[in-house]
Amino acid sequence: MKQETPSDHQGMQTTSPKKSSSSSSGRPLLGIRTRITLGFFICFLMALGITLISLYVVVILKEKLHFLQVADNFSVEIQQARRFEKNYFLYGTNLSETANHVNTALALLQTNILQLKGVIGKPNYDVLENHTEIYQKLLENLQALAKDPKKGNQAQRNQLESDLRIHGGEMISLAFSLVQKERQTVEEMLQWSRQVPIYFLIFLFLVMIYLAHLLSRQILAPLNKILRYTQRIAIGDFTPEVPSRPYRDEFSDLLSAIDRMLEELAHRQEILIQSHKLRAVGTLTAGVAHELNNPINNITLTAHMLLEEYQEISDEERKEMILDLISQADRSQSIVRNLLDFARESESKIESLDLGTLIQETIKLAGNQIKLAGVHLDFSLLPNLPRIHGDHQQLSQVFLNILLNALDVIPKGGRIQVSVGHEDPNFVAAKITDNGPGIPEHILPNIFDPFFTTKTKGKGTGLGLSVSQGIIARHGGQIRVSSKEGIGTTFTIILPVTTIPAPELSPKVFEETQSVQ
Repeated sequence: MKQETPSDHQGMQTTSPKKSSSSSSGRPLLGIRTRITLGFFICFLMALGITLISLYVVVILKEKLHFLQVADNFSVEIQQARRFEKNYFLYGTNLSETANHVNTALALLQTNILQLKGVIGKPNYDVLENHTEIYQKLLENLQALAKDPKKGNQAQRNQLESDLRIHGGEMISLAFSLVQKERQTVEEMLQWSRQVPIYFLIFLFLVMIYLAHLLSRQILAPLNKILRYTQRIAIGDFTPEVPSRPYRDEFSDLLSAIDRMLEELAHRQEILIQSHKLRAVGTLTAGVAHELNNPINNITLTAHMLLEEYQEISDEERKEMILDLISQADRSQSIVRNLLDFARESESKIESLDLGTLIQETIKLAGNQIKLAGVHLDFSLLPNLPRIHGDHQQLSQVFLNILLNALDVIPKGGRIQVSVGHEDPNFVAAKITDNGPGIPEHILPNIFDPFFTTKTKGKGTGLGLSVSQGIIARHGGQIRVSSKEGIGTTFTIILPVTTIPAPELSPKVFEETQSVQ
């Protein structure tokens, strides 16, 4: 079975999340709520703008339609006046009807002066009104001549007729051109108003694209990033996630909170590992005391002999006894040093390790306990194994914990087999097998649970295997266990290898075996 692990064991190379949290707090806040609110506000402003423009167009259309109605009425009145004007010139009748229609047309202009000026402009209105007033004045002069022919001559009459035709034509022409122009404007505005729904649909489509982009990139992408982050955490990679955006939002705050949580978990895990290490030291103390007893006894006996027989023995014998004292003292110092090296509290240090050497040192550390338990231990190592990356003390603690657990259940005369070899090209595995009573099948799924223990009260905390599993997970590996009642139990610790080549061993050596009794 191949275990998927993070490359280079990033979980063991955690950097302080305080940096990421402090850097995120220094960035400007632009939350998702703010962006969504801003997006809806922009949509509202655009909709408001379109609405206001539509209302403005409606008002303008209303004014232009009113102008067209007035202009049509004006044109009708002027055309009627021109018709009666023609009758007058031909038959000398209907001059009063002409004046009535002109007066009506001028009244239309003056009644709607503000609306007309707003539509056609003051210059056009002034020109139209001026022609109408002149036309009216000419009609009044013509009526005066008609009532009293002696007041004027034929030349004046002809001039009045000519001026009437000119100003009448100008009124009709100007009114017609203005009406045509405004009709065209109205048509253009109606065409534009028909296009507004299309533009609004395009606008809504763009808004939908924006919202889809916001959901996919601004929400779903960070959620997927956090999902990958939690998956890395699940396999033991506690490397903090550094926010990549130049601004701060809810997701970056969530990442910072997760980083702070991981920092606190790592701190508590270190405390748990250290406390469990101290418990292991307590377990080893009995064996260390027994082991120290022999060199201390030898030192005591040799010192007494040297004291009592100092004058009687030769210099060569004195020197031999002193060397024996030094030898026994070095032996005692070595025993104590091994225990202190294991118990010493230090920060996690990742380095290249030889797994076989590390396990041999751990076996040596537990050697006194193995002797006191009367258990045989066989160790086998496949040569030329690749090296691993990890923390020496933490990995040693894992193997020591499993060995001490085996010693607790194996009867005197039992056997432990430790073997180190390949799991596959990318992993190495250490197997620790005992011939103890085995683990019941219904208990086996729970052995890695915190505080689960089958030992009597006061002999176990139930944290050993849980802590060990956490250490191995942070190294990118895993612990497997198989057991049969009455036959024994095998723990397999799998760790990823590094690219650093292992030192060459002799090709004749295929297996190194060590036996501890």
